[in-house]
Amino acid sequence: QVQMTESGGGLVQAGGSLTISCVSSGRTISPYAMGWFRQVPGKEYEFVAGMWQGDSGLYADSVKGRFTNSRDNGMKTLYLQMNDLEPADTAVYYCNTVSLATRRPLGSWGRGTQVAVSS
Repeated sequence: QVQMTESGGGLVQAGGSLTISCVSSGRTISPYAMGWFRQVPGKEYEFVAGMWQGDSGLYADSVKGRFTNSRDNGMKTLYLQMNDLEPADTAVYYCNTVSLATRRPLGSWGRGTQVAVSS
């Protein structure tokens, strides 16, 4: 099982950009499809983006065209570049192994990284 640690969150103004990342503390991420999820208090985890190896990736409709995910298998790291941020993007962001068919997480959760977008 891959255990990921997220970082890079912060407070940005609407329209701004932020790149968050997560890194595996142990095992390589190479064999896995990886994804980003987000959660706001009182709601379920929401799929944001996912990718396999070198593909263009899958994105939730709400972030398509604004967010881009990428991975560096050698560094065991996943990135999410977020542009044109909106207040609705405010959430705690998590990465996880993912089923791209169902867009559901497959592993355990890390602590996440908080992204807050002010209007």
